[in-house]
Amino acid sequence: MNKQKFIWLLFILLAIVSGIFAFDFYSKNKLINFGLFTTISIGCVILAQISALSFIQKSEKILLAIQKKDFSLFPIAEGNNLVDNAVKLYYQSKEEHLSLSSYKLLYEEILNQLEIGLMILSEINNHWEVFYVNPVFLEILQIPKYNSWELYESKTPEFYKIIDETHYENSQDFFDISINENVKQSFSLRTKKVQNVKNRFCIISLESVQKIIEQKEKLAWNNLMKVISHELLNTLTPVNSLIQNLEYIANQDVVEKEDQQEMKESLTIINSKSKQLLNFVDDYRQVAELPKPIFKMISLTDIVESALSFLKPEFEKNNITIINSLENQTIYADQKMIERCLINLYLNAIYAVVDSSEKIIKTEIKIINKRTILSVEDNGIGVSNEIKDKIFLPFFTTRSSGSGIGLTLSKSIIEAHKGYLNYKPLEQGSRFEIWFLE
Repeated sequence: MNKQKFIWLLFILLAIVSGIFAFDFYSKNKLINFGLFTTISIGCVILAQISALSFIQKSEKILLAIQKKDFSLFPIAEGNNLVDNAVKLYYQSKEEHLSLSSYKLLYEEILNQLEIGLMILSEINNHWEVFYVNPVFLEILQIPKYNSWELYESKTPEFYKIIDETHYENSQDFFDISINENVKQSFSLRTKKVQNVKNRFCIISLESVQKIIEQKEKLAWNNLMKVISHELLNTLTPVNSLIQNLEYIANQDVVEKEDQQEMKESLTIINSKSKQLLNFVDDYRQVAELPKPIFKMISLTDIVESALSFLKPEFEKNNITIINSLENQTIYADQKMIERCLINLYLNAIYAVVDSSEKIIKTEIKIINKRTILSVEDNGIGVSNEIKDKIFLPFFTTRSSGSGIGLTLSKSIIEAHKGYLNYKPLEQGSRFEIWFLE
């Protein structure tokens, strides 16, 4: 028992004893003694109350510090359950606060390092406030940081309107806006709603399309150089060795019959490697020197049916089931180039399902957000995670007889039509989607 609690009990005991004496003196009509002990009893009660209130005040001070997240106090246990529990709660809350602060600092540092602009809005009483925004986001829009979301309306009205039109729900789109009255720039925008019982957040990610393209172009260029260097070295290294051997034989005064045979074999290999290199260069030329599309209004359904008809013998030979879901849509495009792209996708699908027990290739034409989408789907082997980022790389192939330009050429054709070609993995198989944006 601590000293303060002992004093409190002593005051209570004295108050009780004094009260008994006061009652006894009152019964004996000794009023002076009665008044004295009554005063002593009341005084002891007051002192006991003050002592008890000190425990409560200490507890209130600690609880108020917890409420205001003021952790500059260093309270200690005093042997009183009320105070000791408050002290325990204080240090527990302090530890949780420090942990949350550390995590918040860590998460903010990670988000600040992102190359994508990120803003998180928080809804408070049907009013949106900025919960977090990283420096890249402010740099992209060239605006200062505000805590109120409505202040962004005056600085970037176009951007504010686009976000407001999403109703702060999940969305994904591309848009063009002018920043500080400069030339319009293209951006990729995603919004994500996060909600629980108490809070609602809207996560906005913003990325410059030009920056995405530059990064992709640099990566694609580096990968292409690796492939070309690999192909050239594989071809020219043995050719160079054979030429040196031929030069050695040619410098002899007498060429033996065995050497003549070796020369013939060497020349045959050199001829074969030369043709291989010429084919490689021709494949590269097809990708690098893609002709400009001749645009006219064409039926996308007719193109699909023409490509399916062209490959009908292959489908029948491999017992492949063809399933079509084709909306009658017309597009402004080059018929031959789109058909060539589609044939490449079908050839990949045929290869993918060749070992499947039930072979199915599906073709679908549909409209999403006023954009025409043509998709080719198969239930084949799919694409492994290790190579899915390389499938559009020129000359990359997993087939021994493949040239590795089919998907590259298809992607270039669609991009020449101002669209894009996407790959999407399925639980079983793959789907390639052609998006026509105009």
